[in-house]
Amino acid sequence: MTREVKIGNLSVGAGNPLLIIAGPCVIENRDITFYTAERLKKITDDIGLHFVFKSSFDKANRTSLSSYRGPGIDEGLKILSDIRERFSVPVLSDIHSIEQVKPAAEVLDVLQIPAFLCRQTDLIISASETGKPVNIKKGQFLAPWDVKNIIEKFISTGNHSLFITERGSSFGYNNLVVDFRAIPIMRSFGYPVIFDVTHSLQLPGGMGKSSGGQREFAKSFAFAGIAVGADGIFMEVHPEPDKALCDGPNMVRLDELEGMFRKLKQLYLLLNE
Repeated sequence: MTREVKIGNLSVGAGNPLLIIAGPCVIENRDITFYTAERLKKITDDIGLHFVFKSSFDKANRTSLSSYRGPGIDEGLKILSDIRERFSVPVLSDIHSIEQVKPAAEVLDVLQIPAFLCRQTDLIISASETGKPVNIKKGQFLAPWDVKNIIEKFISTGNHSLFITERGSSFGYNNLVVDFRAIPIMRSFGYPVIFDVTHSLQLPGGMGKSSGGQREFAKSFAFAGIAVGADGIFMEVHPEPDKALCDGPNMVRLDELEGMFRKLKQLYLLLNE
């Protein structure tokens, strides 16, 4: 059993209801972001799932210099703050530097450290010192047991509001593979583990100047993650993924989520009776 981590009025781990972290990869504009948040809030409320809305104000690790990165921290945090207030939902976004930690912590309910930055000690410590819940994505280059070092860095400040996200491991060029043993291994360290379905299906740099993806496998991957013990599912979604400005090939269509989420809840309840 993992420890309980509180996110506002929600909790993850320790047998709490299944957590869904979902939203567009990046904030494209106000209308799409609000529409997606409203739909996700209704779906998760109707099914009875815990929900955190996710969208990035900046994607600092895009494949190409010409790739869309987002509106930036000021405008992005304003949009996320408005979503938080309007829909009464916790919000999460990525931080990439120590300078972003303080302003992000003033708005976000959860700070997220991207996979490529998961070993950046100063960033981890700075995020931990806010006292906020933090989601750290396991790097594609790490073994699951290497996460123990990340945990030790984080909790050195006295903050234990941490969860780890599995998002696949590098497997040759432009490909990822998920070792589902990683989820129970990382859970054995005592902190909740989230499974990032859509980034596990990414084909990094697979389209030359952008990443490809295989969203057709998202449903199967989500079930597999729950089956091996994940405390929550991370999923990037979009009304029209093929028109998305970032990670469209691995994002899931909004209108495919309700049936999937209902079955995920059934499986989660069956395994956590």
